[in-house]
Amino acid sequence: MKVMVFSNDGNSSRHVADRLTKKLTSTGFIMESERPDVVISVGGDGTLLSAFHKYATQLDHIRFIGVHTGHLGFYTDWRDFEVEDLVVALQEDMGQSISYPLLEVKIKYADTGETQRQLALNEVTLRRYAATLRTDVYIKENFFESFRGDGLCVSTPTGSTAYSKSIGGAVLHPQLDAMQLTEIASINNRVYRTLSSPVILPSNEWLLLKPSKTSDYVVTIDQFTSKDRPIAEMQFKIAKERIQFARYRHTYFWDRVEDAFIGSKHEI
Repeated sequence: MKVMVFSNDGNSSRHVADRLTKKLTSTGFIMESERPDVVISVGGDGTLLSAFHKYATQLDHIRFIGVHTGHLGFYTDWRDFEVEDLVVALQEDMGQSISYPLLEVKIKYADTGETQRQLALNEVTLRRYAATLRTDVYIKENFFESFRGDGLCVSTPTGSTAYSKSIGGAVLHPQLDAMQLTEIASINNRVYRTLSSPVILPSNEWLLLKPSKTSDYVVTIDQFTSKDRPIAEMQFKIAKERIQFARYRHTYFWDRVEDAFIGSKHEI
């Protein structure tokens, strides 16, 4: 098995990554950064997002594992003090994995006509910081609404516990092949009306945004940001690719949600 250990720059994460690399090497694993079979992310959810984007073109054969060195993350199954247990699990690996849906976004730029395709593990947002975002929203070929407000967020089920939740989105179980559209501070008055609720779309439907003609847009794809290009349209759908996690033990999803947002078992 070829393994890549991907760490953030924090001292604790680098220390754990060094320990893990030495342990893997001493037990016969091949350390490989170009075409690994397993990528082990050491840090938190942000580190795993970076690892995902680094290897996004190799999702057909890579499985990911998350080791967290801080607070519990939704993508990290292992703690920093469990390095030895993780190596044992890798030695006993039988190819077990669980997959989650990804979001595909195609951005067509108005200045060149160029279309760029990218994948998101958590979410994509479209905003204007200096002025109100104005965009027509289509579901499949059908016009749905004219949005006015700070922005729009389109998220995956795993991303539903991230930024989307903070702006009022629903929490979706990651086994659902769906995407969610959530408004960011929409304007609703006698002139402008939107649904003002999250919209959840199945995998056989797609979302199309046609924003007004301007160039001061800010687009985020997970933690990566681009700005100041005129956008003709953005199309979203569930991608044909999926992310695979090497799952050696199961953590119940709703236990993760309870632990992250509510806290350990309150007494009534």
